[in-house]
Amino acid sequence: MTPKMTTIKNDRFLEQSIRNIPDFPKPGILFRDVTTLIQNKAAFKKSIDLLVKKYKKMKIDKVVGVEARGFIFGAAVAHKIGAGFVPVRKKGKLPHKTICATYQLEYGTDTLEIHKDAITPGEKVLIIDDLLATGGTVKAVVGLIKELGGKIQGIGFVIELVDLGGKEKLKGYPIYSLVRFEGE
Repeated sequence: MTPKMTTIKNDRFLEQSIRNIPDFPKPGILFRDVTTLIQNKAAFKKSIDLLVKKYKKMKIDKVVGVEARGFIFGAAVAHKIGAGFVPVRKKGKLPHKTICATYQLEYGTDTLEIHKDAITPGEKVLIIDDLLATGGTVKAVVGLIKELGGKIQGIGFVIELVDLGGKEKLKGYPIYSLVRFEGE
Protein backbone atom coordinates (compact mmCIF):
# COMPACT_ATOMS: atom_id res chain seq x y z
CA MET A 1 0.00 0.00 0.00
CA THR A 2 1.39 3.41 -0.97
CA PRO A 3 1.25 6.03 1.79
CA LYS A 4 -1.04 9.00 1.21
CA MET A 5 0.95 12.06 0.20
CA THR A 6 -0.18 15.63 0.34
CA THR A 7 2.00 18.53 -0.62
CA ILE A 8 1.63 22.09 0.52
CA LYS A 9 2.73 25.34 -1.17
CA ASN A 10 5.42 23.60 -3.18
CA ASP A 11 7.21 24.61 -6.28
CA ARG A 12 5.88 21.82 -8.53
CA PHE A 13 9.06 21.68 -10.61
CA LEU A 14 11.27 21.09 -7.58
CA GLU A 15 8.78 18.67 -6.04
CA GLN A 16 8.71 16.60 -9.24
CA SER A 17 12.52 16.59 -9.33
CA ILE A 18 12.65 14.60 -6.08
CA ARG A 19 12.50 10.84 -6.49
CA ASN A 20 10.28 8.86 -4.12
CA ILE A 21 11.56 5.44 -3.12
CA PRO A 22 9.07 3.30 -1.20
CA ASP A 23 10.24 0.96 1.56
CA PHE A 24 13.74 2.42 1.88
CA PRO A 25 15.70 2.03 4.09
CA LYS A 26 13.06 -0.24 5.62
CA PRO A 27 9.46 -1.27 4.91
CA GLY A 28 6.92 1.49 5.44
CA ILE A 29 9.35 4.37 4.82
CA LEU A 30 8.96 6.59 1.75
CA PHE A 31 12.44 7.94 1.08
CA ARG A 32 12.70 11.39 -0.55
CA ASP A 33 15.78 11.20 -2.78
CA VAL A 34 17.24 14.67 -3.43
CA THR A 35 19.99 13.31 -5.71
CA THR A 36 17.63 13.46 -8.70
CA LEU A 37 17.09 17.17 -8.03
CA ILE A 38 20.87 17.74 -7.88
CA GLN A 39 21.37 15.85 -11.15
CA ASN A 40 18.82 18.06 -12.93
CA LYS A 41 20.74 21.25 -13.72
CA ALA A 42 17.60 23.39 -13.93
CA ALA A 43 16.19 22.05 -10.65
CA PHE A 44 19.53 22.38 -8.85
CA LYS A 45 19.95 25.96 -10.10
CA LYS A 46 16.41 26.85 -9.07
CA SER A 47 16.85 25.40 -5.57
CA ILE A 48 20.05 27.39 -5.04
CA ASP A 49 18.49 30.54 -6.50
CA LEU A 50 15.48 30.27 -4.16
CA LEU A 51 17.68 29.78 -1.10
CA VAL A 52 19.90 32.68 -2.14
CA LYS A 53 16.86 34.91 -2.70
CA LYS A 54 15.68 34.15 0.85
CA TYR A 55 19.02 34.86 2.56
CA LYS A 56 21.06 37.24 0.38
CA LYS A 57 20.10 40.43 2.22
CA MET A 58 20.83 39.06 5.71
CA LYS A 59 24.60 39.77 5.64
CA ILE A 60 25.47 36.21 6.62
CA ASP A 61 29.10 35.64 7.64
CA LYS A 62 29.14 31.84 7.51
CA VAL A 63 26.96 29.16 5.98
CA VAL A 64 27.12 25.87 7.86
CA GLY A 65 26.45 22.76 5.76
CA VAL A 66 25.60 19.44 7.36
CA GLU A 67 27.27 16.27 6.08
CA ALA A 68 26.86 15.28 3.35
CA ARG A 69 24.20 16.71 1.06
CA GLY A 70 24.13 19.90 3.10
CA PHE A 71 27.66 20.51 1.75
CA ILE A 72 26.33 20.60 -1.81
CA PHE A 73 23.59 23.13 -1.16
CA GLY A 74 25.38 25.07 1.58
CA ALA A 75 28.59 25.68 -0.36
CA ALA A 76 26.67 26.91 -3.40
CA VAL A 77 24.56 29.27 -1.28
CA ALA A 78 27.65 30.54 0.57
CA HIS A 79 29.36 31.33 -2.72
CA LYS A 80 26.34 33.20 -4.08
CA ILE A 81 25.77 35.32 -0.95
CA GLY A 82 29.46 36.04 -0.37
CA ALA A 83 29.80 34.11 2.89
CA GLY A 84 32.31 31.60 4.15
CA PHE A 85 31.39 27.92 4.25
CA VAL A 86 31.76 25.67 7.31
CA PRO A 87 31.33 21.89 7.11
CA VAL A 88 29.85 19.98 10.03
CA ARG A 89 31.02 16.39 9.78
CA LYS A 90 30.62 13.03 11.43
CA LYS A 91 33.06 12.29 14.25
CA GLY A 92 36.67 11.79 13.24
CA LYS A 93 36.49 13.41 9.78
CA LEU A 94 37.82 16.90 10.57
CA PRO A 95 41.61 17.29 10.82
CA HIS A 96 41.97 20.08 13.40
CA LYS A 97 40.71 20.73 16.95
CA THR A 98 36.96 20.23 17.16
CA ILE A 99 33.97 20.39 19.44
CA CYS A 100 31.28 17.75 19.15
CA ALA A 101 27.62 17.10 19.82
CA THR A 102 26.10 13.66 20.25
CA TYR A 103 22.42 13.26 19.43
CA GLN A 104 19.79 10.56 19.42
CA LEU A 105 18.88 8.60 16.32
CA GLU A 106 15.96 6.22 15.92
CA TYR A 107 18.29 3.31 16.76
CA GLY A 108 21.24 4.68 18.72
CA THR A 109 23.28 7.86 18.64
CA ASP A 110 25.54 9.78 16.30
CA THR A 111 28.12 12.50 16.80
CA LEU A 112 28.83 15.61 14.73
CA GLU A 113 31.90 17.84 14.89
CA ILE A 114 32.89 21.34 13.87
CA HIS A 115 36.32 22.96 13.99
CA LYS A 116 36.77 25.08 17.13
CA ASP A 117 37.92 28.03 15.03
CA ALA A 118 35.22 27.76 12.32
CA ILE A 119 32.96 30.45 13.77
CA THR A 120 33.92 33.43 15.87
CA PRO A 121 31.61 34.90 18.50
CA GLY A 122 29.00 37.20 17.02
CA GLU A 123 29.21 35.95 13.45
CA LYS A 124 25.89 35.65 11.63
CA VAL A 125 25.33 32.04 10.67
CA LEU A 126 22.96 30.30 8.27
CA ILE A 127 22.48 26.52 8.48
CA ILE A 128 21.68 24.68 5.25
CA ASP A 129 20.77 21.00 4.90
CA ASP A 130 18.91 18.92 2.37
CA LEU A 131 16.23 17.47 4.66
CA LEU A 132 14.34 18.28 7.84
CA ALA A 133 12.83 15.13 9.34
CA THR A 134 12.84 14.72 13.12
CA GLY A 135 15.19 17.68 13.64
CA GLY A 136 17.76 15.89 15.81
CA THR A 137 20.71 16.44 13.48
CA VAL A 138 20.13 20.16 13.01
CA LYS A 139 19.38 20.64 16.71
CA ALA A 140 22.87 19.22 17.39
CA VAL A 141 24.32 21.64 14.82
CA VAL A 142 22.50 24.55 16.49
CA GLY A 143 24.15 23.57 19.77
CA LEU A 144 27.61 23.55 18.18
CA ILE A 145 27.12 26.99 16.64
CA LYS A 146 25.83 28.44 19.90
CA GLU A 147 28.78 26.96 21.78
CA LEU A 148 31.12 28.82 19.40
CA GLY A 149 29.16 32.06 19.87
CA GLY A 150 27.58 32.20 16.42
CA LYS A 151 24.25 33.97 15.92
CA ILE A 152 21.87 31.78 13.93
CA GLN A 153 19.97 33.88 11.39
CA GLY A 154 18.09 31.08 9.69
CA ILE A 155 17.90 27.39 8.88
CA GLY A 156 17.16 26.39 5.29
CA PHE A 157 16.17 23.03 3.86
CA VAL A 158 15.40 21.71 0.42
CA ILE A 159 12.87 19.17 1.78
CA GLU A 160 10.78 19.16 4.95
CA LEU A 161 8.87 16.09 6.12
CA VAL A 162 6.18 17.95 8.04
CA ASP A 163 4.63 14.98 9.87
CA LEU A 164 7.92 14.06 11.56
CA GLY A 165 7.82 17.27 13.63
CA GLY A 166 11.37 18.52 13.14
CA LYS A 167 10.27 22.15 13.50
CA GLU A 168 9.28 21.45 17.09
CA LYS A 169 12.90 20.72 18.03
CA LEU A 170 13.98 23.94 16.33
CA LYS A 171 11.46 26.33 17.90
CA GLY A 172 12.71 29.87 18.09
CA TYR A 173 14.68 29.65 14.84
CA PRO A 174 13.37 30.78 11.46
CA ILE A 175 12.93 27.68 9.27
CA TYR A 176 12.59 27.84 5.48
CA SER A 177 11.89 24.81 3.29
CA LEU A 178 11.61 24.72 -0.49
CA VAL A 179 9.45 21.57 -0.68
CA ARG A 180 7.28 20.31 2.15
CA PHE A 181 5.67 16.87 2.23
CA GLU A 182 2.80 15.85 4.49
CA GLY A 183 1.36 12.39 5.01
CA GLU A 184 4.05 9.78 5.10
